[in-house]
Amino acid sequence: MLKNDMCDYTDVRGCMAIKPYGYAVWELMQKEMDQRFKDTGHQNAYFPLLIPESMLMKEAEHVEGFAPEVAWVTQGGNEVLQERMAIRPTSETIIGTMYSKWIQSYRDLPVLYNQWCNVMRWEKSTRPFLRTSEFLWQEGHTAHETHEDAQEETIRMLNVYYDFMVNVLAIPVVRGRKSESERFAGAEATYTLEALMHDGKALQMGTSHNLSDHFARSYDIKYLSREGKQEYCYTTSWGTSTRMIGGMIMVHGDDRGLKLPPKVAPIQVVILPIAMHKEGVLEKATELYNEIKASGLRVKLDDSEQSAGWKFNQWEMKGVPVRIEIGPRDIENGVVTVVRRDTLEKFTMPIQGIGENLVKLMADIHQTMYDMALEHRKAHTTHAENFGDFMDGVKKGFVKAPWCADPDCEMEIKCVTGASTRCKPMDEDTTVKPGCKCVFCNREAKTMMYFARAY
Repeated sequence: MLKNDMCDYTDVRGCMAIKPYGYAVWELMQKEMDQRFKDTGHQNAYFPLLIPESMLMKEAEHVEGFAPEVAWVTQGGNEVLQERMAIRPTSETIIGTMYSKWIQSYRDLPVLYNQWCNVMRWEKSTRPFLRTSEFLWQEGHTAHETHEDAQEETIRMLNVYYDFMVNVLAIPVVRGRKSESERFAGAEATYTLEALMHDGKALQMGTSHNLSDHFARSYDIKYLSREGKQEYCYTTSWGTSTRMIGGMIMVHGDDRGLKLPPKVAPIQVVILPIAMHKEGVLEKATELYNEIKASGLRVKLDDSEQSAGWKFNQWEMKGVPVRIEIGPRDIENGVVTVVRRDTLEKFTMPIQGIGENLVKLMADIHQTMYDMALEHRKAHTTHAENFGDFMDGVKKGFVKAPWCADPDCEMEIKCVTGASTRCKPMDEDTTVKPGCKCVFCNREAKTMMYFARAY
C-alpha cells in the first residue's frame, strides 16, 4: 500500500493519509454504491460531527457499546465547554434527534437518508484500511411506520451491499445474522456480510441493523398514524467503510502486489510503448490510447523514460487489470501484446476493434477474480461436528458448526480458540438434527453458525 501510493502513516494517532491512488479507489466505490442507494429511493444528507454528551446518553445500550471508543471535545478556543461533545462514532443519536423534529405524520414516512462522512473511534490497535481511529464511510438511517417495513429495509440494504461486493469488488461473502452478543449496540438484530481473507481470517465487510423502536423511544421519534394515534417509528441503520479497500486487497492481492477488480481500478488499462524511440511507435500508442478511452475505459499511456522491466513490475504492483505492450513488430502484425493482472496470462489481440474487445475482457477478469476468491473460500471452509475438527478449521478459515447459542459459551470459545461467531448464514440450511450437540460445550445445539478468527 505504501509503495503503491495508496496511503501513508501520519503523526496523528491511528489515522492515515489516503493518497490520490487510494482515494480514487474509494471514489469509484462511492460512485457504484451511491447509485444503488438512489435506485432504492434513498437521498443523501449531512449531519454534525459533534454530538452533545446528554444526547448520546439517552440510549443506554448504545452508549455502553461505544463508550470505550468515543473521543471527546472538552474545549473550544479558550473556552472550556459546559458540556462535552463526542466526535461521532456513528450518528444514530444526532440523526434520531433531527428525525423527531422532522417526522410528524405517516405521510412523512418512510424517511430514507444516507450520509457520506468520516467518523472517529479511539481504537487501541490500528491498521491502514482495516481499523483506523478515523475512517470514511457511509451510514444509512431510515424511519418507517411498522416493524415489518423496517425489517424489509434492513434486508433490502444488506442485499444492496451483497450485490456491490459480488458484482463490483468480486468478493464472495456470507450473508447472515450476527449473534446477540455481536449485534450493534442498541439494535434488535444485526445482519452482516463476512469475507474470508487469504490468511484465513474473516473480515466484516458491511452491516445492516434493524433498530426496531429502540432509538425512536429514546429520541421521541413519533408520528400520527393513519388511525389518528401517536406511534413510535421503527428505524434502521446500515453502513460500509474504507475497510472494504483493505478487504479487497487481502482477498485478491498476491506477492506481486495489488490485484484490483476492473470496476474500482483507477486505471483499467496501461499502454507501454516498446522501443518507443523507433518511428511510429509512440504515435500508434497514442492512437490506441484515444480508441480505448473512447470505449469508456480508464486508460493510461506510460511514455516515461523508465525501463520496460521496471514498468512491468510497477504496474503489476499497482494492480492494473490489463497491460498492453506495443512495439514495431506488433504494429507490423496489426496486434498488441496483452497481459492480464489476474492470471498473468500473456496473449496477442488485434488492434482493430480493441476497445470493444477490452470491455469484454474486463467482464471476464471480474468473473475470474470472483471465481478464484470463491474457490479459496470453499477450500478454507470446514464443517465441524467435534472440537478437534473445529480447532483444525479455525487455523485455516471459516468453520460452520452446531452451536448452543449461549453467550457464555460464545465468550469461552473466543477465549480458548481466538475464534468468534461471524454469522448465522441466511443462504444455507442452519437447522440441526435432533440430539445434535454444540461443537464446544456439548450441550444441545440450537443452530448452525459460522466461526472464524477475524480482523
